Amino acid sequence: MSDSAQPATPVTFPPAFVWGAATSAYQIEGAVREDGRTPSIWDTFSHTPGKTADGDHGDIAVDHYHRYPEDVALMAGLGLNAYRFSVSWSRVQPTGRGPAVQVGLDFYRRLVDELLARGIRPALTLYHWDLPQELEDAGGWPERDTAQRFAEYAQIVGEALGDRVEQWITLNEPWCSAFLGYGSGVHAPGRTDPAAALRAAHHLNLGHGLATSALRSVMPARNQVAISLNSSVVRPLSPSPADLAAVRRIDDLANGVFHGPVLHGAYPATLLEATSTVTDWSYVLDGDLRTIQQPLDALGLNYYTPTLVSAADGAPDGPRADGHGASSFSPWPGAEDVAFHQTAGERTEMGWTVDPSGLHELIMRYAREAPGLPLYITENGAAYEDKVDADGRVHDPERIAYLRAHLTAVRRAITDGADVRGYYLWSLMDNFEWAYGYAKRFGMVHVDFATLERTPKSSARWYGEVARTGALPEVPVA
Repeated sequence: MSDSAQPATPVTFPPAFVWGAATSAYQIEGAVREDGRTPSIWDTFSHTPGKTADGDHGDIAVDHYHRYPEDVALMAGLGLNAYRFSVSWSRVQPTGRGPAVQVGLDFYRRLVDELLARGIRPALTLYHWDLPQELEDAGGWPERDTAQRFAEYAQIVGEALGDRVEQWITLNEPWCSAFLGYGSGVHAPGRTDPAAALRAAHHLNLGHGLATSALRSVMPARNQVAISLNSSVVRPLSPSPADLAAVRRIDDLANGVFHGPVLHGAYPATLLEATSTVTDWSYVLDGDLRTIQQPLDALGLNYYTPTLVSAADGAPDGPRADGHGASSFSPWPGAEDVAFHQTAGERTEMGWTVDPSGLHELIMRYAREAPGLPLYITENGAAYEDKVDADGRVHDPERIAYLRAHLTAVRRAITDGADVRGYYLWSLMDNFEWAYGYAKRFGMVHVDFATLERTPKSSARWYGEVARTGALPEVPVA
């Protein structure tokens, strides 16, 4: 047999590798007015005309609040060994301050107990964008007090669930919270103030540091605390000095504004200089950076597609690189001289280029930025136009190909020395996709939004096989 006829070497992962799926509270729970829950900024935003596709909202979403036993059984049946979910802040602490509503906490207690009974490791995210509306009315993340309130909330949840949940994530994608919520306005709360976006970024960082300390004060030492960043892989259109300077500008705003203080205890000097006409950073007080730079037990990385930029040649006419809807306001304060370009290649339904090399690049960057810190891919996935066939099945070969390519990139990073401990597919099931409403399907489980019936797609069975065996099948699993 010639070498070319030899079978491909199977792509296998370390035995302890974590195989999970991820969701967030507002996208799946529903039950927005039950058991004391009050509106979050996403309730308000999604009920504001013109803010979401078709006026969609999360009032029912996929009714996970009532159907969680079915959903956990589905995960167990597929073979997943981990599940990343978020807690609805206003379900636990309706005003964003004061004592907890125990019936709200009870839902998460039941969910965690159900997961553990099925042998599924819970990974809890404290904040996935759903700030209690009452805190936004008091100024939201641009106000320092919100960081203090977040730490109080973290302590409440840590006390309630720290005995059973070992994996904790403070914030999910704080870039989106700050720059899409307060800069471009395409996410809740829909404000368009570049200075407020930068203030929000700092107070999200401060909230992370305060919450990390609060969690450690009430939880067993074995528990791990992390943050999940949607750090961008920023590439230049050309190797020209002007385009490389554009990369620096966007890299600072996408990445350095968070990993600078969180990992290194400082904001990049180039960021402070580039945004000096937007804000004076006087809200960064003595001691803040020490508070933010709490030692982490792990770092979560979320990746979907790379970003391509250049120096602007006149008025920028490329697409906004926010990936979450159109806006005439930029999510990039101080970077008006940067143009964004569409990358070449196959695209998902979001219009995002499929480029697994970016995931490898991202992992290796953070292996260098934070040597010795375990890494988890806390989100990665793709939206496709999935349909139920006449036989009642949902075949999604594009998603299987996407997952296989990206998981191969993860395995290559491990081979190259990165300490990657786990992978959470986004998402467990189709859900409310923020400003896109129910128009985009990221799930490995199809949801009929009229009946809420769950149907595992081909990709769910493929990924379940990966989770059970720790290896990537060569052929699709039907």
